[in-house]
Amino acid sequence: MKNLKSERELALDFLRVTEAAAIESARTMGQGDRKHSDHVAVEAMREVMDTVPMRGRIVIGEGERDEAPMLYIGEELGGGGYSAEEKATFPEIDIAVDPLEGTNLCALGANNAIAVLAAAERGGLLNAPDIYMDKIVVGPSVKGAIDIDAPVKRNLKAIARSLNRDIADLTIICLDRSRHKQLIDEVRAAGARIRLISDGDLSAGISAAVAGTNIHALMGIGGAPEGVLTAAAMRCLNGEIQAKLVFDPERLGVDKSKVPPREQVMERLQSMGIKDPDKIYDTNDLAPGKRIIFAATGVTDGALLRGVRFFGAGKRTHSVVMTTDTKNIRFVDTVHVEGGPDAVIRF
Repeated sequence: MKNLKSERELALDFLRVTEAAAIESARTMGQGDRKHSDHVAVEAMREVMDTVPMRGRIVIGEGERDEAPMLYIGEELGGGGYSAEEKATFPEIDIAVDPLEGTNLCALGANNAIAVLAAAERGGLLNAPDIYMDKIVVGPSVKGAIDIDAPVKRNLKAIARSLNRDIADLTIICLDRSRHKQLIDEVRAAGARIRLISDGDLSAGISAAVAGTNIHALMGIGGAPEGVLTAAAMRCLNGEIQAKLVFDPERLGVDKSKVPPREQVMERLQSMGIKDPDKIYDTNDLAPGKRIIFAATGVTDGALLRGVRFFGAGKRTHSVVMTTDTKNIRFVDTVHVEGGPDAVIRF
């Protein structure tokens, strides 16, 4: 991103992108078809993103090109409608997207489904493989106090000490998965409260970094791409994520036959530039960019964002847009007006 002005303008462009994805997926809310919900979000996000004045490249998307016709890893976007000479002046940007984080949540009409995008200068976001990642996410007051390799109780003590409260006052959020049985048992044994969620560890991680949500940490294994998106948000929120890639079927609680052989995974990692599969990643490893933009729009109601509202003359969206360079965190409540001059606007 060449300068401050372009970053501010791009932040608003990316807001349009997440709003479009959220609106289209919200139309499918509760219909029980998660694939369709994701599909319409992808289509809407790509259509708007291609109009943004940039030379964009997807580094985290819907998958490989042969599996994902749109927003696939390596896809180049942006500059639609501009001349070749104009495009040459646009900034080169790496983009990570999750057009619908919480596809099951949207399909069931449950809370915390969001449309998400993170962007940085070329090379500013880790090209993470679509495998599992062990994570711990905390807010600014706890930054520097956690250790993903430490026992759960020790981390809980560190979090409580940093927040000047007792372990019993903490609420830890975690995906409700069989692989987390031991983690859940240890959190409970230590005396902390725990909130189990069916999906959406990205929005949960963001909540852990924001005061007032009554979430004090995210722990557990989720997707690596979501880990990069979380790191981009942490860069803007001054929070912290520590993470490690996970390959062991026993830790994942799945049959070995359902997990690619380690050799195949290692080859994939090498091709993506990841040389140490056992590395502990911190926030800056996952999102090293100097200028990061993070945008998210609520699809269904959540702890941070309200879902899309539809009314006769339009719709209303609620989003957050954050940047590292300007240090601005904007909550944007937008009424999208449709219809003629006599349209009734609802606030």
